[in-house]
Amino acid sequence: MIKLRDIRYIRLGTADLDACASYATSILGLEAVGRDGDALYFRGDSRDHTIVYFKGEAHDHTAAFELDDKAELDAAGAALDALGHKVVWGTSDGCAQRRVAAYITFKDPSGNKIDLVTKAHVSGRRYFGSRDAGITSFSHIGLKTTNAARDEKFWTEVCSAKVSDWIGDAPLLRIDEVHHKIALFPSKVHGVQHINHQVESIDDIMRSYYFLKEKGVRIVFGPGRHPTSGAMFLYFEGPDAMVYEYSTGVRTITREQEADYRPRQFPFNFESFCMWGSRPDIPEFRK
Repeated sequence: MIKLRDIRYIRLGTADLDACASYATSILGLEAVGRDGDALYFRGDSRDHTIVYFKGEAHDHTAAFELDDKAELDAAGAALDALGHKVVWGTSDGCAQRRVAAYITFKDPSGNKIDLVTKAHVSGRRYFGSRDAGITSFSHIGLKTTNAARDEKFWTEVCSAKVSDWIGDAPLLRIDEVHHKIALFPSKVHGVQHINHQVESIDDIMRSYYFLKEKGVRIVFGPGRHPTSGAMFLYFEGPDAMVYEYSTGVRTITREQEADYRPRQFPFNFESFCMWGSRPDIPEFRK
């Protein structure tokens, strides 16, 4: 089994780097950390970077997860190859662009592009956001799945994810104590469905709600609270129709709790996404 240590970064293709750079700093509140050719780097915590926008197709997304060491990366590459998932080993230039010691790239069964990396860089400087959004960390992603049951099996049996809860067919998957780091939402296409940053408190959620409305940013869900993870949330739209989320208060499931924990099955309805009554304007959150 491939032991995923944590989510590491997201790489997003775009035709308009300037628009993404402006959004990442003035709206999302990330810190700009540099440029490498046609790639712009931003971070929301102590990692070297958490989001990269690069010149490319808007649907070209890559999600990265960190492994403990090179031996685990080698074993992961061999296991994926044996299962028929074509593995591409990273070049020295690719490692420099990703700021890691080594990596492999493959596609999950839905076609989502995944990097597995080792020795990813951290920053020697304290994270300092470009606006006071209250961001504390880059936390999780939603991935689109063309077959939720099949992809759940891949992430739990080939990789080390565990199901925390289901909403309809959509599994919410944890790879550490946090309720979920990966959420798989049924779709007709693949790609990153949303990108989550944790913020310090509900006050930050509400401050951003009014800030985003004032700036004309489209709110697509919330403010609300997920009955699954318990997190209070706000979803909003960015360039290339990417959905971003702020949330706070997410549930954790400790090692001591795991023995007695059983995933819950929620129906696929509005109440399963928000216990306060907010209704999503997000395609994958609607039947």
